[in-house]
This record gives sequence, structure tokens and C-alpha cells, in this order.
Amino acid sequence: MNETNILLYSRISLNQDFPEYNLRKGDVATFIDTVPDPDCIEEGYILEVFNALGESIDTVIVPKSAVTPLHPDEILTVRSLTQV
Repeated sequence: MNETNILLYSRISLNQDFPEYNLRKGDVATFIDTVPDPDCIEEGYILEVFNALGESIDTVIVPKSAVTPLHPDEILTVRSLTQV
């Protein structure tokens, strides 16, 4: 599991795909809250997803281990949400 402490409202990147949300590994979102796992296996992270213009387009819940903090040696890219 990802044991890195990520601060609330930090931008993160996904380290795996989430086709049910049309999100891919490397997509950037903002960490806005946590939710407990009822089975006590892994807490979830609530993420707000924005488009390239900064408009909020979705709020999703993913496992804590699915997020990675951004690093200064990384660069953002753009992709269309309508890509298959």
C-alpha cells in the first residue's frame, strides 16, 4: 500500500487506470477527503477531477494505494476524455 502522507487538497496522479471513471494512469486530480473501508482493508481517497481549463468534471473514490504525490521532475500532459 501507498504509505506516503499526502496532504489534503494536494494534486496527485493516479498509478493505475479506472475505466469506470474514464481515468487513466498518470491523470492528475486533487485529493479532497478520505473515506474508511467498511472491511478495514484500505481507506479510500475522494478525488476531484478537473479538465484542462480547471473546471471540475467529476468526484471519484479510489483506494489510497492508487494515488501518488506529484514530483517536481514530472510534467503534465493533456488527453481528450473522448479518446477510446
